[in-house]
Amino acid sequence: MIFDFCGAKAKVIIAMAHIGALPGSPGYDSEGGVDKLVDGVAADIERLQEGGVDAIMFGNENDRPYVLKAQPEGIAAFASVVERAKPILKVPFGVNYLWDPEASVALGASTGASFVREIFTGVFASDMGVWQPDCAKAMRLRHALGRDDMKMLFNINAEFAFSLDQRPIEQRAQSAVFSSKADAILVSGPITGQSVNQSDLRRVCETVRDRPVLANTGVNRDNVREILSVASGAIVGTHFKVDGDTWNPVDGDRVKRFMDAVERLR
Repeated sequence: MIFDFCGAKAKVIIAMAHIGALPGSPGYDSEGGVDKLVDGVAADIERLQEGGVDAIMFGNENDRPYVLKAQPEGIAAFASVVERAKPILKVPFGVNYLWDPEASVALGASTGASFVREIFTGVFASDMGVWQPDCAKAMRLRHALGRDDMKMLFNINAEFAFSLDQRPIEQRAQSAVFSSKADAILVSGPITGQSVNQSDLRRVCETVRDRPVLANTGVNRDNVREILSVASGAIVGTHFKVDGDTWNPVDGDRVKRFMDAVERLR
C-alpha cells in the first residue's frame, strides 16, 4: 500500500520533527521564545531531508507532562512554528498535537498539512487520566474546514496508556476503518521510542488489507527489515536522534544510514 501524500512511495518513512516545549508547558524557554523553537526544528528538518526521509511530521513531544486538551497559547505557537518552517520543507508534512484530536485537525487544516496523527478512537486508562477521544467530532471538523483531503492516521494503541477496550488489536483496527473511516492505522509500542509488538503489528497488517498500516514507535536499523516485511511504512523519531535519545537533536548520519537500509529494502 502506498501513500498518495508521500510521493507515491512504497514502505514510506515519516520522520518526526519534535518542536521544543511550547508556551504554557513547564519546559518552555520564555527567553528563547518562538524564535528558538523555529531554529531548533529547522535544523532538524534540514538533517532529515538531507538523509532522504519521505515526509515529516511536526509534534510537541517536549510538552511534558502531556495534556488531553490543548491550550490556546500552545496551539498558536505550534502553528507559528510550522508556518515559519514551511519555506524549507521539500517533502510533504503532517502534524500531531499530543493528545488532542481536534487541535491536531485544526492545526493540520490551517497550516496546509497533508496528514494528521492522533488517538481518534478507543477508551484508555493513561498517565493523563481516563482518555476518551471523540473521533466523530474531529472528522466533522476536518470536513467543516474543507480539508477532506487531509489524511487522518489513527494510532490505535496509545503510548503511556492501557486500552480499556479488550478486543484483540486487529479487531480494533478493523473497526476503526469500518466505523470511523480511518485513512491509515498506526501500531505503537508502550512508550515513545519503544518497539511495537511484532505479533500485534503482523495481525493488524493481515486483517486490515485496504488501508496502510505503519509501525508508529521504536523502529530502528536493527528491526526495520522485519517491520517493513509486513507494514506499509514507519514513523521514526527517537532512532534519528543523537545517541538514540528522544530529547536530543537529529543526527544526520543516523538518518542517512537508516534511509540507505530502507532503500535497499524497497
